[in-house]
Amino acid sequence: MAEPENRVLNEDLPSDFEETTVDGLDGDRIEIILDAVEAEDAAAVAAAVEPLHAADIADLLEQISGSQRRALLALYGEMIDGDVLSELEEGVREEVIEALPREAFAEAVRELDTDDVVDIIEDLEDAEKAYILESLEVEDRAAVESSLAWPEHSAGRLMQSETVAVPQDWTVGRAIDQMRSAEWLPDQFYHVILVDARHRPTGYATLGRVLASRRDVALADIAEDSFRSVEATQEEEEVARQFNKYHLISMPVTDEAGRLVGVITIDDAMTVLDDEHEEDMLRMAGVHEESSLSDRIWDTARGRFLWLFVNLITAIMASLVISQFEDEIKALVALAVLMPIVASMGGNAGTQSMTVAVRALATHELTGQNTRRVIWRELVVGVINGMAFGIIMAIVAGFWFGMPMLALVIAMAMLATLASAALSGIVLPVILDKLKIDPALASGPFVTTVTDVVGFFAFLGLASLMLL
Repeated sequence: MAEPENRVLNEDLPSDFEETTVDGLDGDRIEIILDAVEAEDAAAVAAAVEPLHAADIADLLEQISGSQRRALLALYGEMIDGDVLSELEEGVREEVIEALPREAFAEAVRELDTDDVVDIIEDLEDAEKAYILESLEVEDRAAVESSLAWPEHSAGRLMQSETVAVPQDWTVGRAIDQMRSAEWLPDQFYHVILVDARHRPTGYATLGRVLASRRDVALADIAEDSFRSVEATQEEEEVARQFNKYHLISMPVTDEAGRLVGVITIDDAMTVLDDEHEEDMLRMAGVHEESSLSDRIWDTARGRFLWLFVNLITAIMASLVISQFEDEIKALVALAVLMPIVASMGGNAGTQSMTVAVRALATHELTGQNTRRVIWRELVVGVINGMAFGIIMAIVAGFWFGMPMLALVIAMAMLATLASAALSGIVLPVILDKLKIDPALASGPFVTTVTDVVGFFAFLGLASLMLL
């Protein structure tokens, strides 16, 4: 069977067209750029930076030190475009904006779609925000101001106001003619949105199907089954989950009356999901959700202090349990040798269960309907692992210390510890979520306390009863 032919529509390419490849950001290029910055050679800086993608330029600005960043911007700042600003993480972006000439910043912002403009200026001081708004085109300014009127972290803030919408009874040919004659279209769009007489979205058709269909085909006949819309007041996190769940490319946004006011695209939705996952990871480690490698030392230390203080309190509580068995530990040194093993296994088992629970709560996989089943599942897993590792540690302790009863004690303690760790790792996040407390932030100290206290109490308590 002959292999299918791969066809490329290249008839319209100019004869002198050449495919070019630009290398990304690497160590050698960074060194070249920094050498040019140190030499204050603006032309060399421009030659080295200009071919880079906006995301690579953003990476460059994030990787270098604050003094290097300021020196680079002094030479290249007026050529920074809006795409670079939109790629920067928030802390570095603030520094870059402060270092840029006011007009250069305004010019960079003017190049962006309204959703990116909103993302950049929403946290600016009022005077700076007003200056940027005044520099925008009248229509763009109205669209940005409209987006800023919606609640923070809502679909209205996430959307771009630029849409391609046509009446729902149009044909493919009429829609194509309209788009070709339009003075302006968004730089990127994926759907032609169908609206009714009241400008309410009723469906959409992908550009691919529009271009592949005959001119006389009704747009309604090639509309996608995946069509969904969202109100502008909906939380952006929920919107992003819908993108991920239903495999959407874009989603129309409506006002309270159901009228089309904008569209959210997949790149913005995936950014929200990435940000949410990153925040959960940082919170579970006790790090502020906006922390980054570019933060100042004092800010980083202060942000981590509270979590470390809470962990100190939980460690003291565990130590208080140990202190109640001081005589038993003195009488049998093997207890002190084996205690860290019990605590470590309990802590790891609790973290495993807690991580699963926090993720499931964040993605709405863990709900009121399946909570009991999931709790029972985690408890059974904890018991199974507790029995398995209890047997393993009994064999190790038996050969190590030659005390059969000690082997039995640590086996029983391991079972109790891993079972309680698995149970607390799933129950505590659920309780915290019910109390409207972020489980990603608060679960760690509570789970650690439970596993340490139960582990030490079970091991030392059983030892005092069975060995001494």
